[in-house]
Amino acid sequence: MSLRLFNSLSRQVEPFVPMTAGQVRMYVCGMTIYDYCHVGHARMMMSFDVVQRWLKASGFDVTYVRNITDIDDKIIRRAVERGITIRQLTDEMTVAMHEDIAALGIEPPTHEPRATEYVGQMLDLIGKLEAKGLAYRARNGDVNYAVRKFEGYGKLSGKSLDQLRAGERVAVDDGKQDPLDFVLWKSAKAEEPADAKYPSLYGTGRPGWHIECSAMACSLLGEQFDIHGGGLDLQFPHHENEIAQSEGANGKPLANFWLHNGFLNVDNEKMSKSLGNFFTIRDVLKSYDGETIRFFVLRTHYRSPFNYSDAGLDDARNGLRRLYTALDGMQLDAVDALVIDWAEPSAARFKAAMDEDFNTPIAVSVLFDLAAEVNRSRSVEAARLLKALAGVLGLLQQSPKAYLQGGTGSSGVDAQVIEALIVARAEAKKARNFAEADRIRNELTAMGIELKDSAQGTTWVKA
Repeated sequence: MSLRLFNSLSRQVEPFVPMTAGQVRMYVCGMTIYDYCHVGHARMMMSFDVVQRWLKASGFDVTYVRNITDIDDKIIRRAVERGITIRQLTDEMTVAMHEDIAALGIEPPTHEPRATEYVGQMLDLIGKLEAKGLAYRARNGDVNYAVRKFEGYGKLSGKSLDQLRAGERVAVDDGKQDPLDFVLWKSAKAEEPADAKYPSLYGTGRPGWHIECSAMACSLLGEQFDIHGGGLDLQFPHHENEIAQSEGANGKPLANFWLHNGFLNVDNEKMSKSLGNFFTIRDVLKSYDGETIRFFVLRTHYRSPFNYSDAGLDDARNGLRRLYTALDGMQLDAVDALVIDWAEPSAARFKAAMDEDFNTPIAVSVLFDLAAEVNRSRSVEAARLLKALAGVLGLLQQSPKAYLQGGTGSSGVDAQVIEALIVARAEAKKARNFAEADRIRNELTAMGIELKDSAQGTTWVKA
């Protein structure tokens, strides 16, 4: 079975064929870097981390670009509030972002361009649009894109021009010929700091948000590439405007596939800073280890929305411990060198799931089936395959003993950890794997936990 992806542009699952055999070029809209990243941001970055991991595991040479927006109205306001330069703020927040996502096992992209490094390319692109009659200079000094002059505007969002309205990021002002027109170049305001102002033939100012990604993507990947990704909230207007800019200037499709991850919600409402219902990654890391957060996210398909909750994270931690418990005591030294035989039944099921639009929930279920097999048979081969397949998702790469004993993999022994081990022990006994059941009991004893078995089940007390 070949790789199939849901393409937001066609609104259907399609076979994925790269433009160049064996190579994939992918651009993902990254962070506007004025504050700490929250778990909703982590969901986006983790979704595309899995995408690039699976593309590599499938044999593709991947060039992955994820940008940093480091010039923006919110950035300017925050820098002024704190009395520091824009660069000081964005450098500080970029370091924090890298620390946070590294704790979640998110690999760095091939390129991580900063918008301020590509202002020249943005101005060149604006010049092309103006020459083609798709951009105009407004009387307030801005340069705007003439949306109604671009045939096909709305094809990504699936709406006609008459259905579309000026969105949250598209404020109507006297300088626009049409409410849907959006800014390409913002004229500088007198009260703005000097490091927010760039010279241009249009006057001093700074780029609009949408033109930034068009310029960075085309500069690093070419005028047309394989995959463009980002959060579902970017589909309109940001990605719609990227298409209008890039295709309007270059006369060819920007990306062949558009991928969008679903929202991470709080009480069924999108987690966002504007709503104030967010939890920063670093705050959550105070209570849960990075791999637990990763496992919590990957148990849901990347396009599906789901709710953030401590109960969900607790359940993910228990599930992850069950997997590590299965690996504990097994000889796994050669796993790093293991070449996965994708014809092996469990590996084939895993591959089929990932090939069908990165279906991580089914892939994770394969991991649990393998863990059950390891618990029953203590098969080294099954354990090695479990660790190797999990590694494709960025999971189970720590020492099982270190993870289970608290080490870097846990926030400490607590009731949920103990209950997870008791469940694993019960499963081992049910499978008549008494050696494994005894090993788990011994582990709990070493943790200072005494078990009491009865007809009603197993209870525990601190010894």
